[in-house]
Amino acid sequence: MAVTAMKSAELVKRIVNKDSLFILDVRNKQAFEDWKIEGEHLEYLNVPYFDLLEGVESIIDKLPTDKEMVVVCAKQPSSVMVAEMLADKGMDVYYLEGGMKAWSEHLEPVKIGDIGENGEIYQFVRIGKGCLSYMVTSAGEAAIIDATRMTDVFLDFAEEKGVRITDVMDTHLHADHISGGRKLAETSGAKYWLPPRDAAEVTFDYHALQDGDTITIGNVAIDIQPLYTPGHTAGSTSFIIEDRYLLTGDILFIDSIGRPDLAGKADDWVDDLRETLYSRYQALPEELIVLPAHFMTNAELNDDGTVAAKLGSLFFNNHGLQVADEEKFRKMVTENLPPQPNAHQQIRDINMGKVNPDLEEQREMEIGPNRCAVQ
Repeated sequence: MAVTAMKSAELVKRIVNKDSLFILDVRNKQAFEDWKIEGEHLEYLNVPYFDLLEGVESIIDKLPTDKEMVVVCAKQPSSVMVAEMLADKGMDVYYLEGGMKAWSEHLEPVKIGDIGENGEIYQFVRIGKGCLSYMVTSAGEAAIIDATRMTDVFLDFAEEKGVRITDVMDTHLHADHISGGRKLAETSGAKYWLPPRDAAEVTFDYHALQDGDTITIGNVAIDIQPLYTPGHTAGSTSFIIEDRYLLTGDILFIDSIGRPDLAGKADDWVDDLRETLYSRYQALPEELIVLPAHFMTNAELNDDGTVAAKLGSLFFNNHGLQVADEEKFRKMVTENLPPQPNAHQQIRDINMGKVNPDLEEQREMEIGPNRCAVQ
């Protein structure tokens, strides 16, 4: 029977379409429990590949015969080995090309909507890591917001759309993933923007995002207005685009809120976080469409593959916005937080320009789920 590679892009489509798939994950138990491929109609079996070295007979009766199956491992070779053994038993089976490392790095561009005159906004969904990046285009120019380190994706997409990247922005100094903002700006000749209160220790030049500034993209009136919204980091900054979209960085997600402890400042920043969520955002129009920098689970994906919701609906549905008592809020965001992201301090140092590890080291640092939210 056949053994076929399934690319991450194809697996994303299956998940967004809510297709039924069976995932045979052959990583060790701890790796699987910490981070796995998620989807509404996925079923799982986790059996470490070293338990299958002598053959797959022990799991045959646990595998489905009525749905497609994808074998997954960390980098690919182990999944190919297991898939071939299953094929020898008469089964059609896929393996995930590039394994979980490729899954972690895949970016899926999804159009959010049209803005201004002939302008567009796109969301880049890093489904394996829960990261979200954005491209705003107008009149042949583009801005990239919260770029990941896979900068070729943005460069290739800009070329496909016939636009020139003129501005690159980070809403804050990221701690859960390596920013591609500075590299992308250098490659494209764009300006790199960063909140100055997050940039005290950076080793490079940047343009300061200041509350009240306007950054215009193209000749059409598409303005990106930085809105200073501290809480997740000291300099966390939101953007309001065309009085229609609110890019919240890691302050507000669709189903949670940003944690304030990744720089060791939970007690100091919790009041800023509450002020942002319960005062600054409450004063904004409820019709604004919230576009965050992360999502926690695939349940936050809309039917079209986007991660977005109206601000007004979040005031009713997001549990992080329902805590009226200030002391209860303080406890929620400072106690019983989930584990911190892998290598978060090393990632902060990279994003400040203090260190520059090689690509494989960067990949290893980013392995695992994002953990930017209060859960």
